Amino acid sequence: MTEAAKGARFTEVGRVAVTVADQDRALEFYVGTLGFEKRADIPFGDGHRWIEVAPAGAPTAIALVLPREGGQGPGYDTGLILTSEDIDADHAALRGRGVDTGPEVQRWGAPVPPMVSFRDVDGNAVMVVENG
Repeated sequence: MTEAAKGARFTEVGRVAVTVADQDRALEFYVGTLGFEKRADIPFGDGHRWIEVAPAGAPTAIALVLPREGGQGPGYDTGLILTSEDIDADHAALRGRGVDTGPEVQRWGAPVPPMVSFRDVDGNAVMVVENG
C-alpha cells in the first residue's frame, strides 16, 4: 500500500452528481415522479443551487447539478444503479407514471439480478437492479 493510500480517510460514497439542464424540472422528476426525498436545496455562489435527492433512508444521495463550462452535459449513462425490493412492481409503476423505461425487466439468470433501465427528464440513463 502506498503512503498516500494509508492516509486516506474515506468513509462512504456520500453522493453522486447527475448533470441536468433544469434543476427545478429534475427536482420535480426525482421527487414527484420517483418519490425520492429532497435532502438539500441550498443557494450558493453567484446564483447557483446545490440540490440533493435520495430514496427515503438511503445513505447515498444524488446531486442534481447544472453542466459546468466544457463539462459533461445531460443525456448520458450516469452509471447509477438503484436497488429495488420488487423490480416488477417498480417497473410497472415507472411505466404507469410515464417514465421512459426499458420495455421489460431483463432476466439473465443467476448470479445476475433482474434489472431494468430508465431515463430521467434530461435523458440520463439510470439502472434499477432487484435486491436479491
